[in-house]
Amino acid sequence: MSRPSSRSTLYRLIEAGQLAHQALLVPLRERGLEPGDDAVLFELARSATTGPALAAQLGLPDDALAPRVERLIERGLVVRQAVGSDLTQGLALTERGVRIRNGLADHWTQLEEALMGELKPRQRKKLSDTLKRFVELLRL
Repeated sequence: MSRPSSRSTLYRLIEAGQLAHQALLVPLRERGLEPGDDAVLFELARSATTGPALAAQLGLPDDALAPRVERLIERGLVVRQAVGSDLTQGLALTERGVRIRNGLADHWTQLEEALMGELKPRQRKKLSDTLKRFVELLRL
């Protein structure tokens, strides 16, 4: 059996994924945030929600999400407030949280454009579809 080659497509996909992940962590670290905080900010930007609903949307147990949410509240990015028609205690972004979320989204867009900018729209679509298929195959 031969060794995996650094010239293989799988090796390059892994390498690109790791480097892209590191690049996406830069603005988090600059703002004193931890990996995963961005997922909370992006989810709460869609709509205010309850803690258990947020945990379910992120695929995390409530007890794993609670300390992260408390830290984001202490940093002034998230606030507890009534949500929904029954005014259940929930979570929402503060104005500062919205600004930081928008900055993270802008960074994501800039990175994607830097990586994909040389591809034509059809090539981008084809690459996206192929990577989606790879993910589906690997989840089996």
